[in-house]
Amino acid sequence: MEFKKFGHKYIVRMDKTEEVVSVLKKFCQEQGITLGWVKGIGAVNRVQIGLFETLTKQYHSVVLEGDYEITSLLGNISTMNGEIYLHIHINVADKTYKSQGGHLSEAFISATGEFLIEAIEGSVDRAFCDEVGLNLYKFN
Repeated sequence: MEFKKFGHKYIVRMDKTEEVVSVLKKFCQEQGITLGWVKGIGAVNRVQIGLFETLTKQYHSVVLEGDYEITSLLGNISTMNGEIYLHIHINVADKTYKSQGGHLSEAFISATGEFLIEAIEGSVDRAFCDEVGLNLYKFN
């Protein structure tokens, strides 16, 4: 992973075999980013995506393996219990141009990954909401 900083924005490049979520989390920790946005494109060969089922309050996930283009990656950066918390969604397309997407758990770069991280001064924490079953922004 390499990066260059421009004000409160970072251009990040990931290389083959790097895992997107863990590298982004470590990057935010090292740079002191506790609030912000992340966007990206690139190529992956293994990705785990999920869907939250609101009725059962459970995530269901699938692992996709093969050549996939990241057609869109978008997420936010916050904190929970003093740790960096990433909430990222991804869409990927396969060799037939079929697109699949959902909540990103992990993705491994197969060629390169290009990301923009925009840091926002401050922090917003999260807390688990029993009613919804998710970790929601906490503003008080």
